[in-house]
Amino acid sequence: MAKKAETISMVDTFSEFKELKNIEVTTMISVLEESFRNVLAKMFGTDENFDVIVNPAKGDFEIWRNRTIVEDDNVTNPNMQISLSEARKIDPDFEVGEEVTDEVIFADFGRRAILNLRQTLASKILDLQKDAIYNKYKDRIGELVSAEVYQIWKKEMLLVDDENNELILPKEEQIPSDFYRKGETVRAVVLDVENKNNNPKIIVSRVSNDFLRRLFELEVPEIHDGLILIRAIARIPGERAKIAVESYDDRIDPVGACVGVKGSRIHGIVRELRNENIDVINYTSNPTLFIQRALSPAKIASIEVDEENKKASVYLSDSKEVSLAIGKGGLNIRLAMKLTGYEIEVCRLKQEGEEQIGITLDKYDGEIDAVAINAFMAAGYTTDQSVRRTSVDELVEKTGLPRDTVVQVQAFLNAEEDVFLDEFANEIDQWVIDSLKKMGCNTAKQVLAHSREELIDKADLEESTVDDVVAILKAEFEE
Repeated sequence: MAKKAETISMVDTFSEFKELKNIEVTTMISVLEESFRNVLAKMFGTDENFDVIVNPAKGDFEIWRNRTIVEDDNVTNPNMQISLSEARKIDPDFEVGEEVTDEVIFADFGRRAILNLRQTLASKILDLQKDAIYNKYKDRIGELVSAEVYQIWKKEMLLVDDENNELILPKEEQIPSDFYRKGETVRAVVLDVENKNNNPKIIVSRVSNDFLRRLFELEVPEIHDGLILIRAIARIPGERAKIAVESYDDRIDPVGACVGVKGSRIHGIVRELRNENIDVINYTSNPTLFIQRALSPAKIASIEVDEENKKASVYLSDSKEVSLAIGKGGLNIRLAMKLTGYEIEVCRLKQEGEEQIGITLDKYDGEIDAVAINAFMAAGYTTDQSVRRTSVDELVEKTGLPRDTVVQVQAFLNAEEDVFLDEFANEIDQWVIDSLKKMGCNTAKQVLAHSREELIDKADLEESTVDDVVAILKAEFEE
């Protein structure tokens, strides 16, 4: 074995290998041997006649060189051959043609060779560490991890796990009210594992639905054991979440099990999510009932469901129930749509004797954001006229919508004031109106947006009929 004094410059490098985790011993030995052989090949032109034995556990190694004995005057390659006289200094019984194996003292090669080896090993160690990190996390996407805050930057946080592996928590993957100091522990789920140019990057998230899922699995034994299944999750991180659960055991109340006695189970999750309110509902495969539960606490009067197009119209008895269904700033209905996968339109049932002035906002579906429409209707502004005639400040206060959104909607309604075709029933035959509706035109401006040829072709109308209709509709907008 090489003496300690001869290998002292190598000890630190071997120690680094000993500290590496998740790396097999055989892999370490192979890398160490390869590093030694690379240096030997550079020095002697080949490493084929060398035996390299490494012991990373002890930080020691052996190098043995095999040479063939030749006559004293026939040595042409000192690396591969040894003269008979030199061989007999080792053992007087050696003869020509036999093989001599002698130990090579690596330290005798000088500081340059040792430095070269250390650099090679350091590079190999770094590659092994990167591979170990990638292999550890590549199959853990969606799993819950805990790590310590190591560095805080403007756009992300650097975390380190219990093995000093680096994890990245981007700003957009943090709950808006998250606030951490260096040294604090953070819980998150593994979102993605990148490995560009052998440089692994572990991205974690606290806003992913999987984060909420893992927290419930941690806090609710019945979910962990598979007795209760989480069927759907919808979140607006830091504000509110809805989770649909189902029990495989009729004796278990899935909602009660998730909430716990006096909220004991769910409170810990709410605190972890920075007081994000969580609604737990019973899952059902019946879309009508599922939508009704998803819009809780609103009480639904009736629902029309289009399963093929994933659309639903929900009718409520009064403005109070509409407001509950939509929620502040449209929060409740947005979550309900995410949870159920349905586009939901909320409508208030018209009361007996109630007159409507203007066009109902739901007629602008596709032109105005559905969440904005629902927020206006929840606040009692059910028609275009009611929105136009109300101040921006009042609309912002009553609907909870951003000021920019209110201004944009008002500007759109003021610019796009239109008249429904049904209001021309005294001037245009009903069958003509019906033909125009079939091609997707419900208002005067929608008809006028089409060319004469399109109206003739798509509505299947005579030229003279189209000309008369266009003239009537244009007259409506002439001053």
